[in-house]
Amino acid sequence: MQSLTLEGYLAADPSILSAQGSGKKRASFRVLETTRFRRADGTPGERTTGFNCICFNEATAEKYIEPFARKGSRVVIQGHVENDTWTGKDGVEHYDLRLVVADIRLKNRRDRPSTDEEGPAPSVQEPAGGYDLNDDIPF
Repeated sequence: MQSLTLEGYLAADPSILSAQGSGKKRASFRVLETTRFRRADGTPGERTTGFNCICFNEATAEKYIEPFARKGSRVVIQGHVENDTWTGKDGVEHYDLRLVVADIRLKNRRDRPSTDEEGPAPSVQEPAGGYDLNDDIPF
């Protein structure tokens, strides 16, 4: 099994889907990761890669991803890679890789206290279940 740790940004708001038979919820989303580098001639370059992700943990999807994850949110994801194949309506077989999420951390910016001139400081809503959205990753 291939394990992967990925840090990037959500390309769009996550989709929360229900399984047809059981009704269990899962989250589906796309994470964009940008790598910056220098070419041999010294000019800067960058490459952005998109990863399709799916989280089958119903509690995480419903109580953490759905209320707090939004387009542009910075995330750190751990999981494993799976091959996905399907045959289209035209009879062509398609192949795709997806990341099955085992752990996800939202890395939202901490709000700075404001002065009276800027107005009241925005409140930060703490998620249920003891998750800390401002948790720093130790690497």
